[in-house]
Amino acid sequence: MSGNSGAKTHEVGKKTPNAWGLYDMHGNVWEWVWDWFELLGSGVVSDPTGPTSGLRRVLRGGGWDSDVEYLTSTHRDGDPPNNDEGFNIGFRLARNN
Repeated sequence: MSGNSGAKTHEVGKKTPNAWGLYDMHGNVWEWVWDWFELLGSGVVSDPTGPTSGLRRVLRGGGWDSDVEYLTSTHRDGDPPNNDEGFNIGFRLARNN
């Protein structure tokens, strides 16, 4: 979706928020999540947490240079936590009460 992004990341909150008031949920940068990555089966899965350890962490949401099919919260990919080439990877701080 680099046509909407100008082929670069943007500061948080510069685009229109979604229906819940959250900004930049899809297509700005891939977001690291806490879960370790593993391939999921073909069945329906609700909120998978993955294994307790691994080599790659889950990424979600797609980045500014991603194809449209990756720009969803349900799409999962994985990357090593020490990836230093992630020009389109970020993270979102969240608190669980």
